[in-house]
Amino acid sequence: MLRNVFRILFVLWAGSLWSLAAWVAPTLFYMQTDRHLAGVLAARLFSIETYVGVGVTALALLLPGRAKFLWGYLAVALLSVNEWALKPVMGQARLHGTAAGLGFGAWHGVSAVLYVLACLAVLRLVDRFGASLA
Repeated sequence: MLRNVFRILFVLWAGSLWSLAAWVAPTLFYMQTDRHLAGVLAARLFSIETYVGVGVTALALLLPGRAKFLWGYLAVALLSVNEWALKPVMGQARLHGTAAGLGFGAWHGVSAVLYVLACLAVLRLVDRFGASLA
């Protein structure tokens, strides 16, 4: 039972990671004329992705096949760095024009790279194990 719940949640999480980056966030900025509001909404959605990933990872740790989830652990680590380390720095850069010598755009670029790497880690996990995961 837990294995099936995990598989379903993992697939939903993997798909939502990619869809957020591929069309949800870009659509927010396209459709919303207030770029600040679009950014706030996108940031909230990226936060939700991190929390969902932490939940999926917690379930993975409860399963006998937890060693197979290595790429998932990496993805959640990258998302966690984004959420709890880079997000506050980006906020400082937005507020003060710079943080640790870099502007908001540079920190946003670092954050985007980490997010894409997390997406690729999850894709690797799906490609490698597919339905046999857990």
